[in-house]
Amino acid sequence: MNSDNNKPLSTDPQVNESQPSIAPSVIRIADLDASDKPREKAIKYGIETLSNAELMAIIFGSGLPGKSVISLSQEILKDNSNRLSRVAKMSIHELESKYGGIGPAKAVSLAAAFELGTRCQQDLMVKDPQVTDSRSVYNMMRQAMERLPYEQFRVLYLNRANRVIFEECVSKGGTAGTVVDTKLIMKRAVDKLAAGLIFVHNHPSGNLQPSVQDRQLTARLKKAAELLDIRVLDHLIISADGFYSFSDNSMLG
Repeated sequence: MNSDNNKPLSTDPQVNESQPSIAPSVIRIADLDASDKPREKAIKYGIETLSNAELMAIIFGSGLPGKSVISLSQEILKDNSNRLSRVAKMSIHELESKYGGIGPAKAVSLAAAFELGTRCQQDLMVKDPQVTDSRSVYNMMRQAMERLPYEQFRVLYLNRANRVIFEECVSKGGTAGTVVDTKLIMKRAVDKLAAGLIFVHNHPSGNLQPSVQDRQLTARLKKAAELLDIRVLDHLIISADGFYSFSDNSMLG
């Protein structure tokens, strides 16, 4: 007679309640079919083509056991009448406590995404500075450049309304000069879709008159810009004593 310990296990799964069950694995974005992968869709068609649920899925990265991350995102949106603004108002603690599978990492990531969106919207309300004449450029750049002990060459990239869309230092050197790469400036101008350029550099010596090298560089940059249908509006030389404008002195040709 077999003892209880030697009884064969039943083939009925309901009888073998003592056997450990195998939990379904967490479904990640990487586990989805190619057509359902939001990252690949964004790369191929653009991030703007993704639904709200797909955007949230990218932020979350993984779903729950037996539930895809997209399904999880859709449930959260549905619970908030498909209003992103309602989800955005929820605190990190609320997200964690209300939705199973939303741990601290997912909740913080989603909150960070909403905060970035809010800050971006606020930033869009700030207008880029507009260039109206040489003095407006001087007032914009003098604090950063007039007392430097070495030469620095900066470029202002402008849109068609003469608003500065980007500004950068492209070169800095010694007390008597600096090297400027024409190709890099033009590449940046194309990348930024700039319609106009203004060059600004300083003379630590205090001498505001352009050197032969300054004039040659300006001519070279202007010629390169013209090939790309980009206007060169001015080239300013700044020192602690004021500024010199190529445009004001009819030096742009």
